[in-house]
Amino acid sequence: MWADESVFYQIYPLGMCGAPYENDGISEDRILKVLDWIPHLKKLGIDAIYFSPVFESDSHGYNTRDYTKVDCRLGTNKDFAKVVLELHKEGIKVILDGVFNHVGRGFWAFQDVLKNRENSQYKDWFNISFDGNSNYNDGLWYEGWEGCYDLVKLNLKNPAVTDHLLSAVKGWVNEFDIDGLRLDVAYCLDEGFIRQLRSYTNGLKEDFFLVGEILGGDYNTIMGDGKFDSCTNYECYKGIHSSLNSMNMFEISYSINRQFGPEQWTLYKGKHLLSFVDNHDVSRIASILERPEHIPLAYALIFGMPGIPIVYYGSEWGIKGDKKDGDPALRPALDRPEWNELTDEIAAMAKAHGNSGALCGGIYRQVLVTNKQYIFERKTDSERVLVAINADETAFHADFDAGCGQADDMISGEKHDFGGGSDLEPYSYHFWRCER
Repeated sequence: MWADESVFYQIYPLGMCGAPYENDGISEDRILKVLDWIPHLKKLGIDAIYFSPVFESDSHGYNTRDYTKVDCRLGTNKDFAKVVLELHKEGIKVILDGVFNHVGRGFWAFQDVLKNRENSQYKDWFNISFDGNSNYNDGLWYEGWEGCYDLVKLNLKNPAVTDHLLSAVKGWVNEFDIDGLRLDVAYCLDEGFIRQLRSYTNGLKEDFFLVGEILGGDYNTIMGDGKFDSCTNYECYKGIHSSLNSMNMFEISYSINRQFGPEQWTLYKGKHLLSFVDNHDVSRIASILERPEHIPLAYALIFGMPGIPIVYYGSEWGIKGDKKDGDPALRPALDRPEWNELTDEIAAMAKAHGNSGALCGGIYRQVLVTNKQYIFERKTDSERVLVAINADETAFHADFDAGCGQADDMISGEKHDFGGGSDLEPYSYHFWRCER
């Protein structure tokens, strides 16, 4: 699967492109701004873009009105098709947000229910009781996603609903030539629908990538044969910033060992989870970490550990955003990309990742862990890479069996000699490709 060897980039287009929060009905080709970012994405080493919702919605994108029409605040279907075409010309694949658990109150079928009640042909598209009432005083009750009644839950056991959603996906492939989907709140989706979507997309396009959002529990409930290719690795997302803030690298090492370790019982060995340090739903990594010096180390972990690394727009140069200030603070309008030392470092990590079969898909083995240091190995039959992290403000002398005498530092390009141990500079990371 192409995604297993890719570096992803997430764009929240309604935010990045400066669209008004509420849908004002005015069409403006804001999505074309993405074209100006393509040189930045290429320089950064991005292989694929994940676009958060682009289709017509009430406000934030996850309250869909129409699965067939690009949100007027972003432009037209023709505008978005142009964006995808230009990204493809540069070898950058595109996946879209599939928001299939729920729709917005403005969704055309739900509006028909509000108007025609029991006589609506779409009343069974939702979980509705005409004997109750809603927070909006509709004179009927309906199920909302996790108590959010601006998000009307779809009845995914209704074939008419699933046929409509699958038809929409087919339209996205035909019109935009997309390469995959990220499934919103995948942990809420009916398993029968998940398997149906998998089977259907297999017939639409070769190597069509499906990744599901899941916050906790057993990721295998949505991922594996007949289900999604990948899922969001929230366990390690938490472990990364928590380990760095508490100076306890045992926490993240425990999670990675639990998920990918060499023991037979580990949970996701051989699978490629989506590795991230932030996204549109959580505080920016620059706002979470107590020490700015730890930001590059967080990225070194997601580029070095098993998984598919993804970078959230703007975080590559260290912008801040705190969840407590509301979702818009996490999804700001940005006029243009910026470049600084952090961006340089992430670009170097992306290059190293793309040039290494071991970093893309090698087996994992822990080598050394202390409260402030962490060294692990990624290995294939033809390549072996040691990833070394020193989160301390002071240098650390690491004595361990490297299994060889020398290595090439994939970031600096320098030779590294393991003789007599390895000195790790303060707040440093290394990707050492070992000699055979």
